[in-house]
Amino acid sequence: MKLDELRPGWRTDFILHREGALVHEREDCIVVRTPSNPGFYWGNFLLLPAPPRDDALAHWLARFDEEITDVQPASGHVALGVNGPPAAGGLPAWTAAGFELIETAVIEQLPGELRAPPRTPRGVVQVRPLELAREMDAVIAQQLADPHGFEPEGYERHRRAQMQRYAAMAECGLAVWFGAWCDGELAADCGLMRDGSKPGATGRFQHVTTHPAWRRRGLCSALVHAVTRFGFEHWQLARVVMCADPEDVAIGIYEALGYRRIDREWALQLRAPQDRGDAAGAGGTEAV
Repeated sequence: MKLDELRPGWRTDFILHREGALVHEREDCIVVRTPSNPGFYWGNFLLLPAPPRDDALAHWLARFDEEITDVQPASGHVALGVNGPPAAGGLPAWTAAGFELIETAVIEQLPGELRAPPRTPRGVVQVRPLELAREMDAVIAQQLADPHGFEPEGYERHRRAQMQRYAAMAECGLAVWFGAWCDGELAADCGLMRDGSKPGATGRFQHVTTHPAWRRRGLCSALVHAVTRFGFEHWQLARVVMCADPEDVAIGIYEALGYRRIDREWALQLRAPQDRGDAAGAGGTEAV
């Protein structure tokens, strides 16, 4: 399987994977492994060209062990991306084994399509790029306010490793991390990365989160609007891509700003034993 065969959502994921991950094109899949962050589900996964058969569970578990777990035992999960829609009838053997079938909407905006937020956020709000070398702890604390059902200590290690990776990308001019400060507190944050430093590159949002205590105040809309505007005005991006849960309220916020659905992507995930709580583990490919 080749990288140039990927659908838009998966293709823009590899903006991140090119920085700090090991990527191998195998005959039957693409292997992504991130040794510095083994708890990153969607940085340690296999990407399949088509949905697996229901009777192929044992085969793909063995392939995941071969490519990921045997080399990197700290990765206690199983994650398989799918570069195409699942077959009719579902995957009953997989769901019986504990796998979640995750569907993600891929949304896009082009220059000139950005709309103003539909309402003014409550409070005194400042959206600005963050200095991760100095403000890393504030970002991590904000992100840990909602661990998405993951075991807290492991999730903190994962988020810190991720943010250190984004900080390295920022030094190379390939990423910027933004925060929305409300009444002096960091209330929301997200990242924007790009696949090149020249005008006409593609931008991709990363990990849009709002602190639970600050939700429903218009902060997410203000943050995404400001970051999208930055991408078009300062980076002169040709387009900005985001992946989002098609059933979550947040996608309506993005669409109100001018984003439109262009594709879907699918994934199969078996959470690590310590992460098997009541909440959804990965929140699609964007959340982790």
